[in-house]
Amino acid sequence: MDLAKEKGYKKQLSLINTILGQYYFFSEENYSNAFLHLNEALRISEESNDIASMLLANYWLGLACGYSKCDFSNGEYYLKKSTEICIAANSTWGASTNKSTLAQIYYYSGSVNSCFQTSEEALNMAEETEDIYSKAIAYTMHGVSFYGKGFLKEAITYLLKGTKLCESINVLVWNGFGHIILGELYFEIEDYQKSIDHFSRTISIFEHNRLLPSYVNLCKTGVVRAKLNSDYMGIKALSFKKNAHKKNMTLVEGWIRKIVAEILLTIDDRNISEAEDWINKAIEKDNQNGMNLHLARDYALYAELFKRKDDVSQAKDKLNAAVEIFKECGADGWVDKYERELAELS
Repeated sequence: MDLAKEKGYKKQLSLINTILGQYYFFSEENYSNAFLHLNEALRISEESNDIASMLLANYWLGLACGYSKCDFSNGEYYLKKSTEICIAANSTWGASTNKSTLAQIYYYSGSVNSCFQTSEEALNMAEETEDIYSKAIAYTMHGVSFYGKGFLKEAITYLLKGTKLCESINVLVWNGFGHIILGELYFEIEDYQKSIDHFSRTISIFEHNRLLPSYVNLCKTGVVRAKLNSDYMGIKALSFKKNAHKKNMTLVEGWIRKIVAEILLTIDDRNISEAEDWINKAIEKDNQNGMNLHLARDYALYAELFKRKDDVSQAKDKLNAAVEIFKECGADGWVDKYERELAELS
């Protein structure tokens, strides 16, 4: 950095700031430093009209906005800019990768139709180029899109192919992300050993490479949940809350609290009151952060809690709330699932 400043190397300064921004974001989760460097990278690249550096700065700013602050609007803005640069440069593989990342922003914000359409466009571009890097990311993200829709069989097919490609060329973050969704998906269909395996794979990838500690905390909590549901002996059931109390990225705040609530409901019905507190915390965080798909799942879990209490009226109320949010998201498969559950309660 000092040498680039001394020599007046604008391009190198922008790239160094981009790299530092990525480091603070992915390894330390120090978001103030991450945004300091990424914004500086963007400023320098625009000042010097360095298109390649501008592309990278916009890309990483978009991702950082979504992950660290759930600022999905600005995340979309920056990623659309980076995608436009790739298209203008006739970089099909680059446009595909940027579109996959944009689809991830749509997924987390609950814009499932936009997510699916964008990830499908990314996959078509990747297939057109035969580029393994963009294909690895596109298959993974399209699997996530199917999961967001609630079409689990298709989600498994694409996620397994995507993570296998990621593994083959060492695409660390996307590989770990794909395994997180597989961990959630297999828990949903009650294949608890596979849920453990996929969450554990993310833990291994991220801990070995010192990446995204918040996701590691999430996955460790997910492993406890799956082990308890599979009657795993020897689990230290009372140690799982510590990961939820750590300073995690905004994206994970509600998500990890929902998993804690599920663990409490699994341990013993005597924990229902505490589980309800954790569900309410999850709802508060996901509502505050605009994590609408997760918010719908929070309400579905709340309905399960009221079923445990034989309070059918409240269970129906919470399920109705979940269904309405899933409908707003465009999550058709989840709507069908919980409408069937509503019908069974009537």
